[in-house]
Amino acid sequence: MSGQKKSIRSRIQTYGSNLSSMIIPNLGAFIAWGILTAIAVPTQLELFTNFISPMLNYLLPLLIGFTGGRLLHDFRGGVVGAVATMGVIVAADIPMFIGAMIMGPLGGLAIKKFDQVFEGKIKSGFELLVNNFSAGIIGAILALFGSIAIGPLVSAFTKVLGAGVDFLVSHGLLPLVSIFIEPGKVMFLNNAINQGILNPIASSQIEETGKSILYLLEANPGPGLGILLAFMLFGKGATKASAYGAGIIHFIGGIHEIYFPYVLMKPLLIIAAILGGMTGIFTLTVFDAGLVSVASPGSIISILLMTASDSYIGVILSVLFATAVSFAVASIILKFDKKGDSDDLAEASKKMEAIKGKKSSVVSGLSNSGQTENNASAMDFGNVKHIIFACDAGLGSSAMGASLVKKKLKAAGYEEITVKNIAISNLPTEADIIFTHKELTDRAKAKQPDAYHISIDNFLNSPSYDEVVEKIKNAGSFDSEHKMNEILTEDNIKLSGEAKDKEQAIAEAGRILVEQGYVSDDYVEKMFEREKSVSTYMGNLLAIPHGTDNAKEEVYQSGLAIVFYDNPIDWDGNEVRLVIGIAGKGNEHLELLSSIATSCSELENVEKLIKLKNKKDVIAFFAQEEE
Repeated sequence: MSGQKKSIRSRIQTYGSNLSSMIIPNLGAFIAWGILTAIAVPTQLELFTNFISPMLNYLLPLLIGFTGGRLLHDFRGGVVGAVATMGVIVAADIPMFIGAMIMGPLGGLAIKKFDQVFEGKIKSGFELLVNNFSAGIIGAILALFGSIAIGPLVSAFTKVLGAGVDFLVSHGLLPLVSIFIEPGKVMFLNNAINQGILNPIASSQIEETGKSILYLLEANPGPGLGILLAFMLFGKGATKASAYGAGIIHFIGGIHEIYFPYVLMKPLLIIAAILGGMTGIFTLTVFDAGLVSVASPGSIISILLMTASDSYIGVILSVLFATAVSFAVASIILKFDKKGDSDDLAEASKKMEAIKGKKSSVVSGLSNSGQTENNASAMDFGNVKHIIFACDAGLGSSAMGASLVKKKLKAAGYEEITVKNIAISNLPTEADIIFTHKELTDRAKAKQPDAYHISIDNFLNSPSYDEVVEKIKNAGSFDSEHKMNEILTEDNIKLSGEAKDKEQAIAEAGRILVEQGYVSDDYVEKMFEREKSVSTYMGNLLAIPHGTDNAKEEVYQSGLAIVFYDNPIDWDGNEVRLVIGIAGKGNEHLELLSSIATSCSELENVEKLIKLKNKKDVIAFFAQEEE
């Protein structure tokens, strides 16, 4: 049953993400339309009113359709998607946002399938002709199909939804929708709620009344702000300390995802969010207040910019009252909470598994930190070029996290590493490291399984950021003068080896590298492969076995294994008394070889080493040579 719940939630999240991927890139156009509408409604100036209907009925749906098609098949898919969208536009007398969300991707998919079928089958010289006519014919067919079939269905569906909203408003029941909206937000379903239901209906209301209450049902920052204020006063430890910054980011920055972990820590707080949301909606209905366009992100600044000219009092009071009620309820819950230590995020993740039916194998390392299901050996931090922060819409929390890591990398001198925030549906293939909220990591891994994924529970204050930067620094900056001494410890040294021949000696050195956590077991096999192709005998009684070039992924971190032999070992006809196994991250094996060559370039130095009977003396020898 829990697996089914997980599947349903994941599908809804994916649905919402796909919708937002068509809306988010076009928010600038929505805001432009909202500004023009905000001026046109109270002034009735023809210069501004001339924009309202054409932009709402044509420009915005066509942009959505183009974006939806482009997501599936680049620019060619966007063109067919826009043409297909035109069919639902001409078939209805309402804004066709929902129709565009259907026809745009359908157009992109249709032309993509056509191109796949005919790939490599078009005769040379006819490519342009076939490409243009195929896009035109498929676009025309889909436009007719949209006009005859999809347009009337979407129009009827939108009118039913609108009638449902009118019924709730007229009977004073609209505040009850918070029972579904607030939990849905915390479960990362906000995009599905907004883009799939609220915004299309709201756009229809704009033409009739010039404003819509629906734009603020989910975007109201009051419920989340009240919870964060309660944590500022009654929270404990790290949650209290981080609540101050989170409150600013939530209210001013409009990144609502920042308060979700606080609710997940104490699920009872969802009651505070619901009651706060209901209060805000009730206030809006009393004052007949609304917005003229989408307020995204949900910042108080963007909300006020999109507020209808006659709705400022109602909108401001709705935010204030929602905050007050949410704060009062959350304060009671926090103040009388008997489990004072349960507000840490590690405990919260365990509760989340039990309450939400989500099994996670990464909760053990969670404490306001990131977690990952990756094996550390799978990531070469020395070659990191692209870091991605992904969330449902590519804004919000991902933008905040990307900004923080970008600053940390810049301070560390790694400005060449790109750090971007993006929607999960648009994850690029070149991503090296991908940060996501732990609720969304599975989707990100399914999209880009080859990347190194890090799950984040708190985007504002995650130690994972510093850990990644530190790993990049350690992997990328190899100091040939000091690295040898840093990685050479007594545990790496064996004063009296047991091997009798070359193969046993390689295995003995490799075993030390494995046991000390430098390499995987497979690296030892690569050491044998290297020996078969090129002997690692260096002269001066010294052999330096190491892996092949393709063994880098088996190296966790650079390391050394030094083994002395009382009796010479036959190494391809040469005597060997000192075996130094090496494993270098990235190209660090070259630096290790150079450092060893400097220390052992003279036979007398190797003979001095062989005579040493104390591991500390061995370490001191290399330290002295490096100086």
